[in-house]
Amino acid sequence: MVEATAEMETMRDLLACYILDSENRPVKTDLHTWGEWFSTVGNRIVGYTEINSEVRVSTVFLGTDHNYSRKGPPLLFETMVFGGELDEQMWRYSTWDDAKMNHDAIVKRLRRNVMVK
Repeated sequence: MVEATAEMETMRDLLACYILDSENRPVKTDLHTWGEWFSTVGNRIVGYTEINSEVRVSTVFLGTDHNYSRKGPPLLFETMVFGGELDEQMWRYSTWDDAKMNHDAIVKRLRRNVMVK
């Protein structure tokens, strides 16, 4: 039997998989369960908004921790802007609520900027 080393524990944490429960809270899970859950694309979209024909904002649940520093909570949600002045800008969050709130704030900012131009 192989004894778990600190390095193995770190690798396990780096590869941690998460799914969302019925209230959109992240739950750590095994790779098999994660893969089955993730095959249903619709259950991980927090928000998708088209500002105009050239600018879109997408916020999704990533399913793996993107907090590579390991300082602070896992970063499991991501907002990206495609097109316009914020093209390829990205923000990450730990909770569905934070992701939704910031998605809405970015959309509001972009819509305000479109109206000003």
